[in-house]
Amino acid sequence: MNVHARLTPDAEGLAHQVDPLSRRGFFMTASAAAAAGYTLAAGPVRADAIHTDTTGLTAGDAKVKVADGEMPAYYARPANTQNAPVILVCMEIFGLHEYIKDVARRLAKAGAFAVAPDYYFRVGEDLTKITDSSKLMPLVNRKPDAELFSDLDATVAWTKSQGADTNRLGVIGFCRGGRNTLEYAAHNPGLKAAVAFYGFPVDPDSLKSIWPKSPTERAGEMKAPVLAMYGEADQGIPVSQVEAFKAALQAAGKTFEIKVYPGAPHGFHADYRASYRKDAAEDAWNQAIAWFKKYGVLA
Repeated sequence: MNVHARLTPDAEGLAHQVDPLSRRGFFMTASAAAAAGYTLAAGPVRADAIHTDTTGLTAGDAKVKVADGEMPAYYARPANTQNAPVILVCMEIFGLHEYIKDVARRLAKAGAFAVAPDYYFRVGEDLTKITDSSKLMPLVNRKPDAELFSDLDATVAWTKSQGADTNRLGVIGFCRGGRNTLEYAAHNPGLKAAVAFYGFPVDPDSLKSIWPKSPTERAGEMKAPVLAMYGEADQGIPVSQVEAFKAALQAAGKTFEIKVYPGAPHGFHADYRASYRKDAAEDAWNQAIAWFKKYGVLA
């Protein structure tokens, strides 16, 4: 097997999910999931997935200028509002699909100019249309951290050009995007707060050439308060790794909070998947909004 096709901890966690509903209440066909705007690689989509409307918002697709072209993005912000704070949304490995867009709208309802950049756009394929994770992983695993940081920095610059207040900058991410959130928190000194949902704290050795340091190795470099949330039953991220990450942050004297939800699997916030756990998801979301308020991103 190609070394870059091996499962990373986020994919490992997804691979071992058990469907507690025996697939009842799910869109069973790929065409139904695609029509609803969700990813196909993550499997059947919950029929009751959360949908946030655009009432009171301005939302849509955008193009962000990056070093080698234009990067697609989805944004949502309060309508007729200037100087809204910025929250970057770091997506999962599945592309810029409906769940990530809905997260942006939820943040906009909370008062943010939220933007989710499609930082995998260079692969030349629509990741939301790929059904086989073994085909997906080699594409997303070749994304270097240096390029990721540049793309996120460019996204911040774009929001400033749109009238947003980048002095109140936050970042949130899920799954691989959670790992990317932690990495970005160690990169950008202008960041006010970071929230990572089940972002793996330890990287595979096979990707060391393009991911030089894991979040745990960057603990001493964190430039913003970090809230990291995990599921106790995540089979891709052992609690022992979470504890080691916590110890590294403590040793570095960083401002952080780590929460582990009992019995929750990887992807517990992903309301479109079988992994969704309502109680953990709602509590974690409330924690995230409170974190952004506490550290001056949201009013």
